[in-house]
Amino acid sequence: MAISVILAHPDPASFNHALARAACDALAGLGWHVHFHDLYGEGFNPLLPAEELGRNARLDPSLARHCDEAAAAQGFVIVHPNWWGMPPAVLAGWVDRVLRPGVAYEFTSGDGGEGVPRGLLAAKAAVILNTSNTAAARETRVFGDPLQRIWKDCIFDLCGVSDVRRRMFETIVTSTPDLRRDWLHEATTLVAQTFGPAA
Repeated sequence: MAISVILAHPDPASFNHALARAACDALAGLGWHVHFHDLYGEGFNPLLPAEELGRNARLDPSLARHCDEAAAAQGFVIVHPNWWGMPPAVLAGWVDRVLRPGVAYEFTSGDGGEGVPRGLLAAKAAVILNTSNTAAARETRVFGDPLQRIWKDCIFDLCGVSDVRRRMFETIVTSTPDLRRDWLHEATTLVAQTFGPAA
């Protein structure tokens, strides 16, 4: 029984790294096994080659491990900054290569890919922890909060994960150490409330 924690930020001193560590510690304290991946630290290759497009494509062992972990995970914690209303490219590439047909979703018989897929992930819930330098009110008013649509509606809902909880921490550049400590406590509380003790 494991939770996958996926981190996408290039700076080891970033608040994103602190959030990921706090999430891992909280999960371990609840008895969960944690599959942690620092995508930048691992040098994850985000480029999806043509030979990987097919459902039965041969995958290299490191990618196959990511896929196996994602398929079996009881939940996900995704940690990344808001860059241009999107996840960093390395994380978008992780979605492309890991949440693939046969792992995260499939189309029903007779559907050539034009319909709505059936989700395959075992996960019951996902927590998305984001950071931003855009104030929340402006994000919603001007941009409509695209990360919420991406993670809940465009990714996890289609992969069978309906309980998607997200928290954006902002504004990072003006935040104080005390505020960041409060945010870390809030993040660990959200993770604990979402997943609870491991069965």
